[in-house]
Amino acid sequence: MAMKISIIITSISIILLVIYGADAASGGGTGQGFLPFDHKVRGVALGIPSVVLPIVAYFISKGVPSKTLGVLIIISGLLTVIGSVAFLAMQSSISTMESDKNRTSEFAPVIAVGVFIIALGAIKIKKSFKTVSVS
Repeated sequence: MAMKISIIITSISIILLVIYGADAASGGGTGQGFLPFDHKVRGVALGIPSVVLPIVAYFISKGVPSKTLGVLIIISGLLTVIGSVAFLAMQSSISTMESDKNRTSEFAPVIAVGVFIIALGAIKIKKSFKTVSVS
């Protein structure tokens, strides 16, 4: 049961990240996408849950091996990192160098959390390959 819940909440995380990315991309760096939110509300409503859910999923299913969940967690982490880097690249093309430093420092923690999520997924997969030896 814990595994099903973990897979569901990680899938929700991926869906939130895809919606977040599509909304940010459709705004073209202006902060306003197809959802009626500015970038701060979008970050709180879609961004925070999308990084918390895979972490929760990992710890809910910590003792249960699952390659599927590991892959989903890695996908969630990759979307977080790639989305942050893409947003920074998009912003740097339309802003000044001084604000680039501020934006990079704002997104460094998000990128670090994405890398942490990827590591959790890798750990989940690695534990799935371990075989129990019978004495």
